[in-house]
Amino acid sequence: MSIPDLIIRGRTVVSADAIGPASIHIRNEKIVAVRGFDELVNNCEIVEASDDSIVMPGLVDTHVHINSPGRSEWEGFPSATRAAAAGGVTTLVDMPLNSIPATTTLAAFQTKLEDARDNCFVDVGFWGGVVPGNTAELAPMYAAGVVGFKCFLVPSGVDEFPHVTEEDLREAMPELSRLGAMLIVHAELPGPMRATDKTDYHGFLSSRPRSAEDEAVELMIRLSREFGTRVHIVHLSSADALPLLRAAQNEGVKISAETCPHYLHLAAETIPAGATEFKCCPPIRENENRERLWQGLAEGTIEMIVSDHSPCPASMKLRETGNFMAAWGGIASLQLRLPVVWTEARRRGFSLRELTNWLCANPARQVSLASRKGAIATGCDADVVIWNPDREFVVEGARLEHRHKLTPYESERLSGVVEKTFLRGRKIYDDGPGGWANTPMGHLLL
Repeated sequence: MSIPDLIIRGRTVVSADAIGPASIHIRNEKIVAVRGFDELVNNCEIVEASDDSIVMPGLVDTHVHINSPGRSEWEGFPSATRAAAAGGVTTLVDMPLNSIPATTTLAAFQTKLEDARDNCFVDVGFWGGVVPGNTAELAPMYAAGVVGFKCFLVPSGVDEFPHVTEEDLREAMPELSRLGAMLIVHAELPGPMRATDKTDYHGFLSSRPRSAEDEAVELMIRLSREFGTRVHIVHLSSADALPLLRAAQNEGVKISAETCPHYLHLAAETIPAGATEFKCCPPIRENENRERLWQGLAEGTIEMIVSDHSPCPASMKLRETGNFMAAWGGIASLQLRLPVVWTEARRRGFSLRELTNWLCANPARQVSLASRKGAIATGCDADVVIWNPDREFVVEGARLEHRHKLTPYESERLSGVVEKTFLRGRKIYDDGPGGWANTPMGHLLL
C-alpha cells in the first residue's frame, strides 16, 4: 500500500463513487486511495475542509481563449491560468485562434507551446484548427499532442483563422475520422444572418437569429453521420437546436454539445442597450430559451458547461460607445464559472453530482483525459478544489485575475466561494493564508 504524503479530507467529498465524508490520500501527485473520513496516517500532512465546504475534483474547462505571441494586449497564459486557479479550475484547453500564428500548422503549434511552457499555473491542453487548405497539417498536429480540432462556419473575427465551407469540411472530415480526432464547431451559418442598422444589443441579437445555429447544427449532424466523424457543438445558445441534437444522438450519430454560464444565467430581456461586455457569439438569448437550455442539461442532450473565456480589449475600448456591432465581444468568466453555474443550478434543484459531471468529468472525457482528470478516484491526478456552497460574494471586476476586467457579472451576488485549489497535490490557490503559488507549476498536456 502506498503511504500518502498528503491527505485532504472533508465531510462532503464528491468522489467518483460517492458523496459524503472521506479522506483523499495523495502521493507523488496522484490519488492513491479514497478512504473513510477517519482513516488517517501518522506523520502525514492533513488539509481539513470545513464542515460546510465541498471537496470536489478540480474543474476542467475545455473552451478557453488565450493569447500567444503577436497579440500581447490579449489574455496571456499567466493571467488566464491564475484566473483559472482562483476559480477552482486545474485543467484548461486553449483555443487555436487568438495567436499569431494561429494554431493551424505544426510549426504554429510549436510556437504556442514555447510561449506556454513555464508560464501556466494550471495544466493546459491545446486545440488545433481546421481552416481552408490545411488538411495535410492535421495529422502532424494531432501526433504532436493537440486534443482535437476547431472550425468556424462563419467568419471568426480573426483574419488568420478563416471559416470553412461544407466543401472544406468534406475534405477535412475523412482525415479527422481516420485519425479518430474530434471536430469542435462554432455552429452558425452566414445565410440566415441579417444586416441591421441598429447598434444596440437587440439589434445585434436580431442579426444572429437562432436559425443560424439551427441550420449549422443540421449540417454538422448530416456530415457527422456521413463521415463517422466525432463532432462537438461549442457554446450552444439556441435551444431550438436541442430536438435536432437529441434525435441525432438517439440515432447513434457521434455528436455532442456544450453550453456556457452566460447562456444559463443571463437573458436578453435584461441586457442594457449599450453594455458591450455582454456581447458574445452566438448571442445571449431570451429567458425562455435559457430555461430550455437547462432542460437540455437535465436530459443529457447538453453534456457540459464550459466558459468560452474570451476577454477582449476591444470591448473595453468600445464600452463607452455602446456599439455592439463594432465591438469584438467575448465573456470574461474563467474565474466565475463555478459560482455562476452553482447559483443557477441550486436554484433549480440540481445536485452536486450533476454539477461535477458538467464542470469536471464530462469535459475531461471529451478530451480523453478521464483517466487523469475530472474525478476524485484512485490513479487520477490529485487535482482538488475546496469551496463553500453557501458563502456569497459580490463580483468586482477589478479584483478578478483576468487581464481585462470588464465583465457582465459586475456587481452580481453569487453563491459559491473557492477556498483552496490543489494541482497534482500542491496548493496553487488559497483565499486565506498562503495565497498563491509563487511559481507556475502547470504541465502542458501533450
